[in-house]
Amino acid sequence: MNIKEAKKQIKNAMIAYFSKDEFGNYLIPVQKQRPVFLIGPPGIGKTAIMEQIARSMKVSLVSYSITHHTRQSALGLPFITEKIYDGKEYRISEYTMSEIIASVYDTIEKTGNKEGILFLDEINCVSETLSPAMLQFLQYKIFGKHRVPEGWIVVTAGNPPEYNKNVHEMDIVTLDRLKRVDVEPDYQVWRSYAVNRNLHSSILNFLDQKPEFFYSVTTSIDGKSFVTPRGWEDLSDMMRLYELHDIQIDYDLEYQYLQNSKIAREFATYYELFNRYKKEYQIESIFSGEVSESLMEKAKESSFDERLAVVGMLLDEITAKIRKVNFFDRGIQELRALLKQAKGYEGKELQTKIQEEKRAYEEDFEQKKTAGSLNNEELYAKEFALNFLTGSILEEQNFSVIQKAYMEKVAELKELIAHTNTSLQEAFRFIEQAYDGDQEMVLFVTELTVRSHCSYYISRYGSEEYFKYNKELLLEERKMDLKGKISELEL
Repeated sequence: MNIKEAKKQIKNAMIAYFSKDEFGNYLIPVQKQRPVFLIGPPGIGKTAIMEQIARSMKVSLVSYSITHHTRQSALGLPFITEKIYDGKEYRISEYTMSEIIASVYDTIEKTGNKEGILFLDEINCVSETLSPAMLQFLQYKIFGKHRVPEGWIVVTAGNPPEYNKNVHEMDIVTLDRLKRVDVEPDYQVWRSYAVNRNLHSSILNFLDQKPEFFYSVTTSIDGKSFVTPRGWEDLSDMMRLYELHDIQIDYDLEYQYLQNSKIAREFATYYELFNRYKKEYQIESIFSGEVSESLMEKAKESSFDERLAVVGMLLDEITAKIRKVNFFDRGIQELRALLKQAKGYEGKELQTKIQEEKRAYEEDFEQKKTAGSLNNEELYAKEFALNFLTGSILEEQNFSVIQKAYMEKVAELKELIAHTNTSLQEAFRFIEQAYDGDQEMVLFVTELTVRSHCSYYISRYGSEEYFKYNKELLLEERKMDLKGKISELEL
């Protein structure tokens, strides 16, 4: 199965394992909660989906690579203690708490969340000294003499032996205690993740044309060559930072992440071409509606590959603008909900109320951040709200002053939305005027639909051009709840 299907299988298992009866008892006892065994090639996104599942289910996540542990660090260190049995004193061996189990308890203390997922990666690469203890752990969730706390589910992962020479074949006794989920690379599934992760459009354009380069592991006389989804994602992040600081991106950088010389060279060649298009087309001039006649003629005469690159660049930039709006908008909503708690207070009571709300908000924020239950948008929104509640605002005794400062932020959002709407309109106009066929427009509209940030923005603020060209959705236009009217944001 692909990674999306695997995620669904794992999440469904988590829902079942977390189910309780009317007395708060888990319906599946600990010893019957088979740990999930997620097995697939390296770099495919096993760790990422566990983070997503934990975040969506609002539970904590503790991750460990089990290969980094010896018997002592996993089970705890032995020590001698004294106990009395049948009136006689005996010296016996005990164990300190396992580092892994202790991390779970630490997370509970820091977050206040008593449910979570203990994720152990590379489970089929454990050291020989630790292997005997793994059977007991997988069945009873015990390391040494210390049990994984009730409410915590164990998920494991590993690579097939063809990808890792350190893999030990698991026996039937061990496998019979696991819930096995096999996963294989799938470009189209990963692409949906990639567009919403805002991966560099040059990477997506390149892989759309050469999907066979998405995942590759080969062996030759020179050794192993490989390219993984993790490599593409990490390269994208580095490329954006290099572009931000005007640092040259070349084959040497790309090969650091795409460890297959052929694929790295082909992508390097494509990126040079992509970058040339970017300079020639002056994307910001398109968004401002200041496209020269010569540039329009160039676009009309361009090859299909060049057109795809330009549409990709337009999507890249408009998505970045829309993400900025969505983040700001989410921050405004978070702040509005917080300030409404103080509405109706004045004087010293207002000052005290604001300070109390901030302290409680900070405590809740820190717990959720520690638990890893917040995505980037939620993190920004909460930090936005906290940043507002600083300085003179904390000492303010007149709510109208606070309200005025808040409405200034709303005005900033309005201006940002207006600018983004204009950019979106001009992008549609350019594609309509520059390209005689409808392939480019179909691609542009389709990508706006599948990109979560873009579809959310359009559902919230609308887009006449989008509905004009998206015939399928035009029929639903009247039914849509465009609930994002700015007036709703008023205190």
